[in-house]
Amino acid sequence: MFFFSGDIFAYTTICLDFIFVKAYKFNMAAKQASFNMELFFQALGDRTRLRLLNLMDDQEICVCYFVEILDQAQPKISRHLAYLRRAGIVEARRDGKWMHYRIVMPANIGAAQVLRQTLAWMKEEKSMQNDRSRLTRACCSPAKFVSLAAAPMPTRNEMLIPQGER
Repeated sequence: MFFFSGDIFAYTTICLDFIFVKAYKFNMAAKQASFNMELFFQALGDRTRLRLLNLMDDQEICVCYFVEILDQAQPKISRHLAYLRRAGIVEARRDGKWMHYRIVMPANIGAAQVLRQTLAWMKEEKSMQNDRSRLTRACCSPAKFVSLAAAPMPTRNEMLIPQGER
């Protein structure tokens, strides 16, 4: 005799959900535990990606600013940003039709040190300084840049700012 009860169905659903959650947590832990060093260094090995990181530094920036400042096509910029995301260096946030990107420090201590040193080194590089000054001009007067007319302004990334400077 078959007996179906709402209680049995609910218990089965809860058990399956529990198994799914356990499997998801295990999968996420495995992803976090393994750090792909090769992908990390390859991400830092491209001039366009370095320019993107230089512009983000301690702020969250909309893709439209990257396109304007670097004077490159949006699909190319998006591909490079996706590469940085896969490497665990950049995080994205959607706000309506706008995509904002910011730097996140890798969990791997060595990679975080390399990234901090790279960001500091780029601040002294003349071409990187030119990109940053162009971003500052674009932020101060977005009307000069037609494509930035309705774009949201970059915001500071509090995670990367040392405690004493906040």
